[in-house]
Amino acid sequence: MSQDIVVRAAEPSDIPRLTEVLNQPQAVWGTLQTPFTSIAERQRRFDQTFDANHVLLVGEVKGVVAGSIGLHREVPHRRSHVAGLGMAVHDDYAGRGVGGAMMQAVIDLAERWWNVRRIELNVYADNARAIALYERFGFEREGLLRAYAWRDGRYVDSLAMARLRLQPQPEPVP
Repeated sequence: MSQDIVVRAAEPSDIPRLTEVLNQPQAVWGTLQTPFTSIAERQRRFDQTFDANHVLLVGEVKGVVAGSIGLHREVPHRRSHVAGLGMAVHDDYAGRGVGGAMMQAVIDLAERWWNVRRIELNVYADNARAIALYERFGFEREGLLRAYAWRDGRYVDSLAMARLRLQPQPEPVP
């Protein structure tokens, strides 16, 4: 990870910059978000979403929020070993290591602190950059979801992907 990238918990004061990140043309293209979401709406969602089973991290480059990644643990007891994630990076910071830094941090949180054994996500099938990032972090393709979402005037397919860690890992030596 670049020394210029810091991953930390999102704070309410980050909402305006997160809104800018998620309103970027390429960032919104790769998510289920819609363009033109207001700061007030993003604040409302932030206030209603985050609890002990949800976390939102941001990736900063030289003190500027350049991306976000959310992790949510499944609450039903039979799927309590599962968490899902979603992420976005500001268009100006794409390809500069922000996504990788956030992915490493959220996997560490999920596996070493929450004892998550399965991390799952959906990614648009035409988002080659994101798919390559996920595969680099051990996510595998599990299936194709046809006409998954309406984006930019047409239906697009999505890949279901997951990272599995079924056996306990040895504790790292501090």
